[in-house]
Amino acid sequence: MTQKENSENTSIKPKEGEDYIGVTCVFFCHDGKGNIVLYQRTDKCRDEIGNWDCGSGAMKFGESFEQAVRREVIEEYCAEIVDLKFLGVNNVLRNNNGSLTHWLALIFAACVNPEEVKIGEPEKMDKLGWFQSGNFPQPLHSMFLEHFEFVKRAGITQSSIDRL
Repeated sequence: MTQKENSENTSIKPKEGEDYIGVTCVFFCHDGKGNIVLYQRTDKCRDEIGNWDCGSGAMKFGESFEQAVRREVIEEYCAEIVDLKFLGVNNVLRNNNGSLTHWLALIFAACVNPEEVKIGEPEKMDKLGWFQSGNFPQPLHSMFLEHFEFVKRAGITQSSIDRL
């Protein structure tokens, strides 16, 4: 359904990322020692069920980028951010089960206290774990490696993560 068709039928709510460009904040939560927390997606997720991912969430109207990331990290991992770094923006065009999706992904590195981290959204997360670069579980979300390139370019790797 196009945006115009949708606007003519007020009973159907437009879908972010499908009927209009969505804005999401992608975050790589790390412990400052080279470990990154990932979660495995449940069958309640809209796509990529069973794949491992870093964390992300759509912005809400009126939020700054940083507010959105801080809110999402608390919601997903129950942790406060100790240090937050903006890494870049990626234009994400995907075919999701036959539907073209379009998102702008703002990518961040978020240092958190690993002792605080736990599953905050059990309906979306089957498992949670800490991993080092090069030792990520499989299968990964289809955008994970592309977004992880931002982390690597920023020097946030297992040997240099402390430079944040």
